[in-house]
Amino acid sequence: MANEQTFRVWLEQQQVLIPQLLFQHYKAISMTDEEALVIMHLIAFQTEGTSFPTPQQLMQRSTLSTNAISTILQRLMQKGLLEIAQMKDQKGIIYETFSLYPLWERLTERVQLDEQAIIEQKETNEEGELFSMFEAEFGRLFSPMEIETIGKWLDEDGHSVALIKQALKEAVLAGKMSLKYIDRILFEWQKKNIQTPQQAQEQTNQFREKTYTPPVSQEPFVDEVPFYNWLEDEE
Repeated sequence: MANEQTFRVWLEQQQVLIPQLLFQHYKAISMTDEEALVIMHLIAFQTEGTSFPTPQQLMQRSTLSTNAISTILQRLMQKGLLEIAQMKDQKGIIYETFSLYPLWERLTERVQLDEQAIIEQKETNEEGELFSMFEAEFGRLFSPMEIETIGKWLDEDGHSVALIKQALKEAVLAGKMSLKYIDRILFEWQKKNIQTPQQAQEQTNQFREKTYTPPVSQEPFVDEVPFYNWLEDEE
């Protein structure tokens, strides 16, 4: 019966939500474990309605001394992760509170930087794979000028890696292994506002449907699919 009553008390306790971002990234923004612990206590106090807990109140919930907590609070403010703000209650009375907004702002910036770094690394890996794919299909190493041409498609013309791969595929299927041919494909796609491999494939399929007619003969059927000669596109 006593255990049941204790369990009921636990269930009725207000839950304190600690953002996952704090656990994942506090080290990356140069916070120590003790600083993170104090921040979590501040969140708990604010959840309970105490917006400006004293070092003594914080000390009662941790193994840190009052002086240590005061030093940590000061250090957090010096790092720009915590600030003391003035607020007004419903009666217009001004009171002070610990504002965690600078911390959430710093964590958000950190996450954005991490996400951008991941995107850039992925793009770098994809571009490396693209150059390797071209050299494998052409059966030789590329010259600096040829590498520069592919780089121009990416950086100046703004073509995606996926679209350039699709253009290479078109050249392979057509048996026209030259960068000039691939450049023409990309140029025509850009004119037609084709930006994805799916759109490019649809364009090619439409051409083949218009130009392909089954052979009429008594000979065994041979499926000869026409290829789009992009160098002769006059549209």
